[in-house]
Amino acid sequence: METTKSADGTVIAYDRAGQGPPLIVTVGAFCDRKTFVPPADLTDRFTVYTYDRRGRGDSGDTQPYSPEREVADLAAVISAASEGGSFVYGHSSGAALALRAAWQGVPISAVVAYEAPYFARDTAAEDPAARITALVEAGRRDEAVRYWMNDVVHAPAQVVETMEYWPSWPGLQALTHTLPYDLELSGDQGVPADNLATITVPVLVLGGANSPDGFQQIVRDTAAAIPGARLVMLEGQDHSAPASVLAPILTEFFLRSVP
Repeated sequence: METTKSADGTVIAYDRAGQGPPLIVTVGAFCDRKTFVPPADLTDRFTVYTYDRRGRGDSGDTQPYSPEREVADLAAVISAASEGGSFVYGHSSGAALALRAAWQGVPISAVVAYEAPYFARDTAAEDPAARITALVEAGRRDEAVRYWMNDVVHAPAQVVETMEYWPSWPGLQALTHTLPYDLELSGDQGVPADNLATITVPVLVLGGANSPDGFQQIVRDTAAAIPGARLVMLEGQDHSAPASVLAPILTEFFLRSVP
């Protein structure tokens, strides 16, 4: 493990593996730097940096939270990795973070964004971030996990019923306080087309062909909003594809993006 400091002084922990141009991986909800294990196909061609987003694992969590502070965290990892720009792969809310960093001018050479969750929220419905925060503050992290799975991501009932028996259950509970961060990063107004339209670096937007229709539409709208973006729907995959599937796609796109 290595560390760097964000602009507000928050310590950000990261691991690196391999050799070659830097590739930063930014993960989604309920994930930390150990979630994405880079296969040899990637580490043979890139120096892969996986890091704990703020509030997770060994990273700090300076308050108050803001998406701008998360963008600064990613910028700090990029600075630690290279004097120039880095490639960035983001999954789910990590994809929303990577795209936000790109439109805010962080030195990024190219982005691959897998299903940024740009869902529009019904303003008459309960605010999920407030509900989760209240449950965490009350020490009811188990309920916060179930609420997220049931009411936010609408996971199948049989999955939610068995979650507490998963080996990962304690880890899910430990990360519940960061779920509002994921929600704030992605926003609740739908695809931020005006911001995405200002991105000038190469972007590949990925989606799973087996993902729900709503996600597939968001992926299409995201790609359409970014000038020159490519869209690839991965057959047989849903909201999360294995690193082994992603490796050749990332390699081909990023290396082709080098001037």
